[in-house]
Amino acid sequence: MDLYNNLNIATSLTMATRTADANGASVDLQGYHGALIVVATGAITDGTHTIEIQESDDGSSWSAVADADLQGSEPAIGPTNDDTVYKIGYRGTKRYLRVAVTVAGATSGGDYGAWILRHSPRKAPVS
Repeated sequence: MDLYNNLNIATSLTMATRTADANGASVDLQGYHGALIVVATGAITDGTHTIEIQESDDGSSWSAVADADLQGSEPAIGPTNDDTVYKIGYRGTKRYLRVAVTVAGATSGGDYGAWILRHSPRKAPVS
């Protein structure tokens, strides 16, 4: 089993400079057995940027994923976290995931994005 044919990547938070709260795009997990969330930072000038993984049954009503359904922890990103990559595993059962961020104390903000890697498809290879 190779990663190329068994992994599908979707952007939830596009790489951008953020100074305010944001909700990422919804990612459908239907047809996959698991997901890994990757958050990558560039320059973080100021503020605290707290990442939260959210889940939904229908793609419209969202709640925070319980810590028991995560592998690793959701980061609070600050000026000492330039050029850092974080990974968070999802063990929950909901159909949809997204990455949200709460920003506090940012004037110039920080550059970062988040991707959801869907893995272990029920039918491979993935396109």
